[in-house]
Amino acid sequence: MARKFGGTYSPDAQPGTAQQDARPFKATVSPTGARSNLLFVPGALLAFTAFGSGPEALALGLAGAGVWTLAAWLTREGLKAEAAYNARKVARRPALPRKLLGMALIGVGTTLAGLSHDVGLTASALYGVIAAALHITAFGPDPLKNKSLEGVDEFQQDRVARVIDEAEAHLAAMMGAIRRARDPRLEARVERFQQTVREMLRTVEEDPRDLTSARRYLGVYLMGARDATIKFADIYARDRDVAAKSEYLSLLSDLEENYVAKTRKLLTDSNADLAIEIDVLRDRLQREGVRLD
Repeated sequence: MARKFGGTYSPDAQPGTAQQDARPFKATVSPTGARSNLLFVPGALLAFTAFGSGPEALALGLAGAGVWTLAAWLTREGLKAEAAYNARKVARRPALPRKLLGMALIGVGTTLAGLSHDVGLTASALYGVIAAALHITAFGPDPLKNKSLEGVDEFQQDRVARVIDEAEAHLAAMMGAIRRARDPRLEARVERFQQTVREMLRTVEEDPRDLTSARRYLGVYLMGARDATIKFADIYARDRDVAAKSEYLSLLSDLEENYVAKTRKLLTDSNADLAIEIDVLRDRLQREGVRLD
């Protein structure tokens, strides 16, 4: 189905679009890529070729196809979890090592595929080991340890990690809701708002002391933005209400301005704290007889 794209200078652009789109948009690249999607192909081919053989070969072939498909899905989800882990300075390792499980299932599925084609148990198992080795070489293991900042106690880091996980869940719900509106411009606008919120998330990660001041923005305000997005998406998907769209874009702009201002204030406060610490250190050194020229 064709989709209509628009922009700042399109004939149907809304008033105030140029101001709303003034902030640079950072394109995001999917962490999965084509290589993980290709893992779904062997399962489909194995299921297709399993028909026409005996019942035992059919059962083994379909079982292998199912295991391969599950392995492909786990691998793709593992790549997403790894990308989220790498994007954050404070992160907990994934609770479920999806890519390692995908590697094991690739080996099992390959063994079942060999058995379904009468390759023999030993040769099938060897093929399974080779396939698992190729999988771990291509995709690597999951992150196996927590990522933390030096000089910050573990309790504070866990608090920050929990709040950021909740904030990311609200952002994901916003994007999931706005996609129901089937408007590329709205999706891009929400993604730009997400980038603004994530700038605050990174600021809080770097200095967990900012969490208390930013907690309302990462909790209550973000939850309200999520609920407003869900309601707007339902209304706009039903009757394409232009007035509702204008009000929603205006709401996003107001929220974005507040988040930008708050993030700047957090950074200013952090710089002020650093200046105070430097002055205190200089005073102590001077009392010890150390002169700083």
